[in-house]
Amino acid sequence: MTPHAPPLPNTPNPLRSVALLLAVAVAVSAMATGIPLAAQHPADGPQAAVQPLEYFFPEGQVFDEAIPSPQAFLGYELGTHHTRHDRIVSYMQELARLSDRASYQSIGRSIEHRELPVLTVTSPANHDRLEEIRQEHLAAADPTGDPIPADGRPIVVHLGYGVHGNETSSSEVAMLQAYWLVAGQTAEVERALEQGVWHIEPVLNPDGRDRHTNWANMHKADPFVADPLDREHNEVWPGGRTNHYWFDLNRDWLPLQDPSSRARIDFHHRWKPNVVTDYHEMGTSSTYFFEPTRPEGTWNPLLPEELYTDITLRFADHWAASLDEIGSLYFTKEVFDNTYPGYGSTYPNFLGGLGLVFEQASARGHIQESSHHGVLTFAYAIRNQLRTSLATVRASLDERERMLEYHRDYYTGGMDEAADFPVRGWVFGSSVDHSLNREFLDLLLRHRVEVHELAQDGEHGGTEFQEGSAWVVPVEQPGYRMVRSLFERTDTYADSVFYDASTWTMSLAYGIPHAGIRGGSLPLGERVSAVPEPAGRGTVPQAGYGYLLDWNDYYAPRALQYLLARGVRVEAAFEPFTLPVRESEGAAAEPRDFPRGSISIPLQVQTLEPEAIHRLVREAEAHSGAPFHATDTGYSVDGVDLGSRNLRPIARMPRALMVVGSGISSYEAGQVWHLLDTRVDLPVTKVDRDHLSRADLASYDVVILVSGGYGFMSDGQVEELRRFVQRGGTLIAVRGAAQWAVGQGLAPRVARALEEADDEEPMEIPRTDYVDAGAISGAQQIGGSIYQADLDTTHPLGFGYPHRELAVWRDHSFIYPPSANPFSTPVQLTDDPHLSGYISDRNLERLRGSASALTDGVGSGTVVLFLDNPNFRGYWYGTNRLFLNAIYFGSHISVPGTP
Repeated sequence: MTPHAPPLPNTPNPLRSVALLLAVAVAVSAMATGIPLAAQHPADGPQAAVQPLEYFFPEGQVFDEAIPSPQAFLGYELGTHHTRHDRIVSYMQELARLSDRASYQSIGRSIEHRELPVLTVTSPANHDRLEEIRQEHLAAADPTGDPIPADGRPIVVHLGYGVHGNETSSSEVAMLQAYWLVAGQTAEVERALEQGVWHIEPVLNPDGRDRHTNWANMHKADPFVADPLDREHNEVWPGGRTNHYWFDLNRDWLPLQDPSSRARIDFHHRWKPNVVTDYHEMGTSSTYFFEPTRPEGTWNPLLPEELYTDITLRFADHWAASLDEIGSLYFTKEVFDNTYPGYGSTYPNFLGGLGLVFEQASARGHIQESSHHGVLTFAYAIRNQLRTSLATVRASLDERERMLEYHRDYYTGGMDEAADFPVRGWVFGSSVDHSLNREFLDLLLRHRVEVHELAQDGEHGGTEFQEGSAWVVPVEQPGYRMVRSLFERTDTYADSVFYDASTWTMSLAYGIPHAGIRGGSLPLGERVSAVPEPAGRGTVPQAGYGYLLDWNDYYAPRALQYLLARGVRVEAAFEPFTLPVRESEGAAAEPRDFPRGSISIPLQVQTLEPEAIHRLVREAEAHSGAPFHATDTGYSVDGVDLGSRNLRPIARMPRALMVVGSGISSYEAGQVWHLLDTRVDLPVTKVDRDHLSRADLASYDVVILVSGGYGFMSDGQVEELRRFVQRGGTLIAVRGAAQWAVGQGLAPRVARALEEADDEEPMEIPRTDYVDAGAISGAQQIGGSIYQADLDTTHPLGFGYPHRELAVWRDHSFIYPPSANPFSTPVQLTDDPHLSGYISDRNLERLRGSASALTDGVGSGTVVLFLDNPNFRGYWYGTNRLFLNAIYFGSHISVPGTP
């Protein structure tokens, strides 16, 4: 097949008219036979991409002529142009303006300030009592209230589309789905309006969508080009899949790092929909996927089994019938899973609903040649997605009473399970890090978890928890299953191969002290309804000698950055001390302990007047929430004095450069960018790999490399990187980049230890059936699990950590021994490291005592190797500090005792 059809002029002419008429004829033929266009007329692929409205819908549809179709509103046929987010928003607003069936709202804004639209469609009578319906819907699911009969109550369905920005057919479908509900005149539509409330969220990731939409449209040819090598089908890095910070939003329903995720979760808790759709695209050579997923191994064990063995199957019959009708190929029971609560198709299950994932082969543009099934058109992808979307509406109506009954059963069943669960609750809280407490409380409250203040001091799980800085989460609550997901550690699995992570224990990720309470009554104080105020409120009194910042606080780096950016001179303590400080005006000075890493702002060395320093310190405190302390003396009660050589100046705000671009992990780069942007306010220069030769590394203090291929770097560029470190620079390399740095000789002591390590015995596998190869090899992957490490809190990387125990995230299989230098393995896995998640016995043995973070010296500079990503998906608060310590204290890391 020739991917390029003869060019048609842009100006009207008879040949072009004939081509368009042929396209309509082909569409009519396809609808009549139910055979996909690509399969029927592969040679006509480019022209067949132009389809009339009737192509998308089943036969027999009647629409209100007063309501514009998407094509009429937009001015082009769907499938011939990618629709920008603002035009989708405008269409939804127009539907709401013209029809009393629809109402529009924006539930929030994306990072790039795009609206997060939701169109709610139901009958005019239901609209008049919409809040009453919502309240009754929530009351019916309340396990502490009286049952409310399902008969007569509408089902609540959330039709969500487009969480991955470059999986674009779904948001086009959203407009067709909305049009069908708002303008449809059939008995089926009338039934849907009367018996359902339909929330249509057309774009879950507007920033990513517009990134891809602009790419596809700017490279669209006329006629379309089907060749997979065409630029239209090959986005440049980082692509449109992710959000502004290159995060995968379909992993963010649990961590809630993106503002759109937080707004979305709030909306879902306000409604607790019975059915939620999550529409995606996959590789061009695939077909179509709908649930059920692979049996048992992909089911979340906390959820009722009937969700998978009964309810999903009822819906699947409708989806199969909808695609059989048009002859589309599809598959089920493979590949995808429902285990991780952070998916858009799984989180709704924890609200008593049915979350559903759909995957359509993608044209990644307007038309593309598939290696398996001929030419795939954008229009064809839209049609498939619309048919299953309409089938979801039909199935929801048919199963309305069943879903409403299940909604209540989910919560009552959860309460029954909770009563027999051996853990009665979890206690958590840090006595030294108020900001971390606030962040974790915020996460729990956003997920509507019931939290109480700790009523009395006590020891739980070997840890002392103090009233006023600790809280209790009871297991017996409507959010029982979510509570277990957030706190529970897992080590038993139905399968050993995972689509994504095998664990997501958020209490470990946050690094917050916590423990399960198994016996007796829970020490419950007042229930918490809001996150407490920050400890730092901008009220630190004026000091006579200087100000001190405790490095234990999670947001201390933000406070430090605020001062450095404004020219304040600061010093970092490399030894602990105790000094009398004042907390408020007129208060007496009281001794306070300050750990390594704490920041001193002495007044005597400043170029600004004391009043100006006081104002800036107050501003830094209010901005960061981290408390400062005023002191009138440099004479310590214990430990070093403020004039000690163990307080070392941080000369200026770190100037950081991160290499980005093709072949480099956009996820990891985005996690670094997000951390420095949103929690530190530290600018980082993102240099594309193709422009790295233009960078004068001498102008920077820190160079950051994340996982990726660095083979593009010439010998000269590698040598320049070496000279950068030798001159006193700090090189930070994460995961795969750490491997590369060692291989380039940038960490010689680490390389020596690796060479001296015993060669690993190859895994012996007896003769086995071919069909088992994937399962056996997959079981040896470390796909995402959590391990206990021992942290050297005297090492600059460990500054600010009150304890040596540290949970780290690992999702790779390269294992390094400790450094040949005994002082340069600040983070090392323990001999019994497993905390949560799947790990094979063989890999667990390999991990015992291995390195997690290493440092090395080259000349006057420092190389920091993070073998485990300290910034995973933005929510690993517990290890973020390691990374920030490397940035702010890296230049002070020496390698003592080296030959």
